[in-house]
Amino acid sequence: MTPTIPDFEYRRVPGDGDVALNVAVGGSGRPVVLLHGFPQTHLMWRHIAADLAADHTVIVPDLRGYGSSDKPGADEDATYAKRTMAADVVALAAHLGHERFALAGHDRGALVAFRAGLDHPDRVTHLAILDVLPTLDMWDVLHGASAAVAFHLYLMAQPPGLPERLIAGAPDEFFGYFLDQWGADPAAIPADVRAEYLRACAAAVPSIVADYRASAGIDVEHDAADKAAGRRLAMPVTVVQQDWGAALGYDAAGLWKAWADDLRHSTTTAGHFMAEQDPAAVVAELRALLRR
Repeated sequence: MTPTIPDFEYRRVPGDGDVALNVAVGGSGRPVVLLHGFPQTHLMWRHIAADLAADHTVIVPDLRGYGSSDKPGADEDATYAKRTMAADVVALAAHLGHERFALAGHDRGALVAFRAGLDHPDRVTHLAILDVLPTLDMWDVLHGASAAVAFHLYLMAQPPGLPERLIAGAPDEFFGYFLDQWGADPAAIPADVRAEYLRACAAAVPSIVADYRASAGIDVEHDAADKAAGRRLAMPVTVVQQDWGAALGYDAAGLWKAWADDLRHSTTTAGHFMAEQDPAAVVAELRALLRR
């Protein structure tokens, strides 16, 4: 049986254009949208969604190209641009009756959330970013031997064909590698959830690669244009990251301050999958953000 978030209703909700998203909805109150990362699905938010649903309407989609959401072919660069994926989020929230909402994202979902905050400041009231840098800054800080930790970024940035074939040849080994290497506590992702992550990723190799490829192309263009224009995040922003800055030689908080006027930045020892390993700490950060 496919795992679900208990007591949440599952729906197919229109995103941008003809894309339909798999969305779990629960609770009532001010809306909060939660966007998952790689190599996961909406299930990564299962603990946090259940907590927030006590006093919020919680909306938890699979991103386009992931999980049980539609996986359009990447015929155009914009198909998996974070700008397009952010438009999905705005559209699905509006379809559910919410013109304004708080937004939290992890990893890939955090890049979508960042883009939504820049492109739709009238819609996003509060923004939480878990364990990622803006795309433009990420490419700038990766260099030398330390960049080996991000080998997958370079692999999936290659032209269509080779990355897809390589990954599809051993999907469980490829995606399972990140679940093993990035997780500080293997018990945080139980066997049934891990199996669902691997199944969902194996069924989505072309779209996952297209998502990453966009981050080496069109997403960089969008970030660079915004930086040149001086665009910044106007809403309250919370960023929680592992202390990769010390390891890789950059000031993560400083990079985020260049994008956000009202910023709370903190680091964690919970590992990349912090929402699953230490959900209480993440909930505390989100609730503090929502009070700002």
